[in-house]
Amino acid sequence: MTIRNRIALQFSLIVASILIVFSVLIYLVSATYRREEFYDRLKNKARTTVRFLIEVKEVDRELLKIIDHNTLTALFDEKVLIFDAKNRLIYSSVDDQVIHYKTSLLDEVRKQKDVETFSGHNELIGLLYQQNGRDLVVLASAYDQFGKSKLDNLRLTLGWGLLAGISITIGLGIFFAGQSLRPINQINQEVSTITARNLQKRLDEGNRQDEIARLAMNFNNVLERLQQAFDQQRSFVSHASHELRTPLAALKSEIQLGLRRPLSIGEHEDVLKNLMTDADRLIGLTNSLLLLARTMESSSQVPLQPVRIDDIVFEVKDELAGVRPDYRIEVDFQNIPETETETIVEGNEDLLRQVLLNLFDNACKYSPDHRAQVRISTDPQVCHIAIHDRGIGMSPSDIQHIFEPFYRAQNALGYDGFGIGLSISAKLIELHRGTLTVDSKLGTGSTFTVSLPHI
Repeated sequence: MTIRNRIALQFSLIVASILIVFSVLIYLVSATYRREEFYDRLKNKARTTVRFLIEVKEVDRELLKIIDHNTLTALFDEKVLIFDAKNRLIYSSVDDQVIHYKTSLLDEVRKQKDVETFSGHNELIGLLYQQNGRDLVVLASAYDQFGKSKLDNLRLTLGWGLLAGISITIGLGIFFAGQSLRPINQINQEVSTITARNLQKRLDEGNRQDEIARLAMNFNNVLERLQQAFDQQRSFVSHASHELRTPLAALKSEIQLGLRRPLSIGEHEDVLKNLMTDADRLIGLTNSLLLLARTMESSSQVPLQPVRIDDIVFEVKDELAGVRPDYRIEVDFQNIPETETETIVEGNEDLLRQVLLNLFDNACKYSPDHRAQVRISTDPQVCHIAIHDRGIGMSPSDIQHIFEPFYRAQNALGYDGFGIGLSISAKLIELHRGTLTVDSKLGTGSTFTVSLPHI
């Protein structure tokens, strides 16, 4: 079942239920009012008859019957019976018809003084009349032909009205559901035309205020991210191919040079050294690509546990100093942590070490004096590690792309590297629900700040 039909069906069922309840309520209320009104008329008739019989001396039974016969048009199939204290019938308004009753009904009337019940299709009331020490029971019965005829007409009117109302509701439900879902149909048609070849196409966002417009806006945002992902993928393949081709071409050239003519022992050593350099470059590039691929995996696969980020900073400093003795890294606390937990974060120690090692190495590599300053600071929510250098810096245009894979600033092309380290670092920090930001000026240095939520 389509959404349009489902909405129309639900709308029709709701409105039909309201109409049915409303119609039944009107009918029941009308039937109750008719019955109460008719019982009041029967009571008035019963009281009038017994008063004429008992209190008016000039009226005897025969005259009272004549009066009753002349008023039969008021109540259809009218009958009035009067009984004395011994349940003897002392008056009957008609001779050829009787009210079907039981002696227990007379006793009930004497007990309750007022009883409303039925006699077949007729309404029946019983009254206790007490006058001059006499206890008389009056039974009055009649059929409310006029009232029930009006109820029948009301029931017929409500039935046809209900049928017409439900029919109109179904039609309007289908129409308005179709009108409401028309923008979604348009979105479906537009989405069906979007493929990997035309990801730049965007949906019509309409008034940008209602739910359909927000759906189109969110879908356009998804398309924007998909387009960026495809562009990054194409850029990644292009740059990776270029980076791999360069050392492979160098390897091939060295091998061709070695095969072109006989070489001396010294020349063989030079060729082998060049081959070793190119092989090391290939190994480093391959390892970087492997690490980048791993960082793109789901964050749920990365085990996180409480680690002291300041301890990792000092460990990375000592590790880098052992590998590159010419590097100088100064570590200091910008403010003293108020609690011990302000430098404890939920993270993976190996991955955080990889991030800091890459940032420390870059800071020293691009600085003429191979020095870097590291400042650790904390606030009530976040622990910050700022790595500052006085190196070559970056232009604003380079800063916008610095975290893209294989991107390298123009002034950094003369340094060793593949342009992967910062991209890996940014993704690893993102896995730790943190941020990696950069503040840099061309020719004056850069400051990379790692911000991680602490425990």
